[in-house]
Amino acid sequence: MRLRLSRRFALRAASTASSMRPHRMAVARNEVVARSSEDPLRSELRLRWRDHFALNEYELRVPGLHPSHDGLRVAQLSDIHVGQATSDVRIRRAVMAVNASAPDLIFLTGDYVTHSPKPLPRVRELLAGLCGPVFAVLGNHDHWVNAPYLREGFERLGYTVLQNEHRVVHVRGAPAAVLGIDDGRTGRDDVKATFHGAPTSGTRLVLAHTPPTVEKLPAYAGLVQFSGHTHGGQFVVRGLTEALFRRAGQPYIRGHYHVRGNQLYVNQGLGFGFGGPYLRRGTEPEVAFFTLRAAPAVQAVE
Repeated sequence: MRLRLSRRFALRAASTASSMRPHRMAVARNEVVARSSEDPLRSELRLRWRDHFALNEYELRVPGLHPSHDGLRVAQLSDIHVGQATSDVRIRRAVMAVNASAPDLIFLTGDYVTHSPKPLPRVRELLAGLCGPVFAVLGNHDHWVNAPYLREGFERLGYTVLQNEHRVVHVRGAPAAVLGIDDGRTGRDDVKATFHGAPTSGTRLVLAHTPPTVEKLPAYAGLVQFSGHTHGGQFVVRGLTEALFRRAGQPYIRGHYHVRGNQLYVNQGLGFGFGGPYLRRGTEPEVAFFTLRAAPAVQAVE
């Protein structure tokens, strides 16, 4: 089977806390079309609307990045919500899209289920086969349903689950520290434990399901945090959605932010909406790809 991936690129501005923007961001709609009728995921030639998601390309300039990691490629999946909220085909297409991009690192940033334990066995089935070093953190829904089960399932796949832990992985001939902070929504985050014994310089990438965790990171440390949780606002009404999220303690809704001398990216999430029981408006399910570029060190503001 051969697949053709048609991408429609357009520039969009990401929301940011400091009026700074990612240096380059390309956004594309996923329109996979089978060249034969033997597509194992869908017999129709074109995907149904409920199976669609965006493939978003970003370039991030990271202070302190190891020189060998200039050009490092990272893929992020978040808020997959296996079950009736998300099409199985969408999830498997997302896995295929990640593998097709051949990233150096793959990050999963939480909420693999919603409320019911019934989809738990399908999480491992649907997210199996990611090619490359895979690092995962857990979200609030994962803890509400069955976090130990999910951790064990990912570890059986060879994925690394981090709960207030870090790992140093050698990629492109140099070490990169991946720091995984547990879920802040359920009060399980421990930044101090996560950073204990971790490198204090070089490439350091943080995974945390909830975006406000970025405020607890060491300031002006050249860190990049990858998060999810918000689904990009889920149902966006300009002005109202932002105000409601701020009142709920979630000022970072989607896209790229600069916070206390570090960077944050909030993924819009792959799950919920487009044919499921939860409506989406003004935000699309996404798979995010990042190319990291070296940048000068950030100076603290007195």
